[in-house]
Amino acid sequence: MKVSQRADLHTHTLASDGTNAPAENVRLAKKQGLAAVAITDHDTAAGIAEAVEAGKEEGIEVIPGVEISSVAGGQDIHVLGYFIPYESAELHERLARLRDARHERNKMIVERLRALGIDITLEAIYAQKQDSEKNIGRPHIAEELVRLGVVESIAEAFDNYLGKGGAAYTTPKRMTPEEAIKFIREAGGAAVLAHPGLYGDDELVESLIVYGLDGIEVWHPDHDEAAQERYRKLGEEYGLILTGGSDFHGWRGEEPYHAMLGSKTAEMTAVEKLRKIASLRKVR
Repeated sequence: MKVSQRADLHTHTLASDGTNAPAENVRLAKKQGLAAVAITDHDTAAGIAEAVEAGKEEGIEVIPGVEISSVAGGQDIHVLGYFIPYESAELHERLARLRDARHERNKMIVERLRALGIDITLEAIYAQKQDSEKNIGRPHIAEELVRLGVVESIAEAFDNYLGKGGAAYTTPKRMTPEEAIKFIREAGGAAVLAHPGLYGDDELVESLIVYGLDGIEVWHPDHDEAAQERYRKLGEEYGLILTGGSDFHGWRGEEPYHAMLGSKTAEMTAVEKLRKIASLRKVR
């Protein structure tokens, strides 16, 4: 297959709430004809080393990344970090502290679900994964709701209970998006706002750009053409790096979740810009 000069800059693995091993994402990216793929698990860098080794074997670049969870205005705001120092013990320790907040949120959601009369337990959810480095999040709670017969699908679980506006949606005290940007920059990475169209708050988006974002995710499965055009123009206005990714989480039944790896991508020129910014930060 002819290799394109494009990269999927947003994928998840078993290290957080995806269903594929990191090496599987790399092999799939090669099968899709991509030049590069980023591993951007939630608040963990645990899957990157495996992916990097697979990338060497497959002849495809693996971009070490992370998706940091933060909160503003009562909703989740995600900031992607690229070319992070994934072998740094200090980084792993700092990310572990972020995962504590994720655990607190899981407890809060389960409490709300139980208050709604749903017989769900934290223990049953956490039994899905035994490795403490691997995050449990809302998709795992959704899977348990499906298993219990409360809903018929992951999508229904998010629509009715777990998504913004759902009956059990809640956010604990977490770092702010500004703190997430600072976290990534101090670690020596490049900071990009993930799926800005999901927040319904372009004033916030613009304030984060001014604060110090390096890029904005323009191409994402949850952005329609109007949103893509809006964020492309906004990114160009501020001189940001324009990125894109599938937000691939593996498979839920026979369907890819959120979307198929490689379905949303960015040009390799964006990768080079991210690399340059991160390299300059690491030598300061």
